[in-house]
Amino acid sequence: MEQDDDGLDGLVRKRIRALRVSHGWSLDDLAARARLSPSTISRIENGRRRLALDQLVTLARALDTSLDRLVETAGEDVVSNPVRDAARRLMRWTVRADPGVTVLRQRLVDPPPRDLSRLRAHPGREWFVVLSGAVILLLGERRFRVEADQAAEFPTMLPHAIGAAGGPAEILGIFDRDARRGHQDRDASGTARRADPGARPGGVPGSTG
Repeated sequence: MEQDDDGLDGLVRKRIRALRVSHGWSLDDLAARARLSPSTISRIENGRRRLALDQLVTLARALDTSLDRLVETAGEDVVSNPVRDAARRLMRWTVRADPGVTVLRQRLVDPPPRDLSRLRAHPGREWFVVLSGAVILLLGERRFRVEADQAAEFPTMLPHAIGAAGGPAEILGIFDRDARRGHQDRDASGTARRADPGARPGGVPGSTG
């Protein structure tokens, strides 16, 4: 690897040092884990020693990461725009690093359903934070009021629904692969299939399971 402090070489060196420091390790600590001398670690971090592939593999393992992550660079498409669904008052992003994860931002105006038989359950896990207003989370037989700047996380195997609490609210939700699939696939009761998690009634991601 060429020693170019303005390129990947310099980035890798800074990353090695940053990871070491984040673990709270001294040069001696990392050297012991990597079975290298402290002076070798120091020269690698400071650009005074050429980066060799075998040493990078060893250092990645010692730093509890992978070689790919140690040498990865930011892609050109760092910034992304959401897919907008005006009818459901939501914006959706897919996380590139894990295409199974979906992020949704949604404005809620409807309360959760009164009929608890409409709550649904499915495999997966959901997380959301309230950006403004307040929401009601129905989870099994329990009822939670979640205020602005508070977050909630729950397994979607519990019957659940989310709705606005006394006025408009806005949330940012994260769905894992199973939770997203659970919202995409409706049951066989004749209920219409919805394209994204978050379809109404009941308002929002997780509103009717």
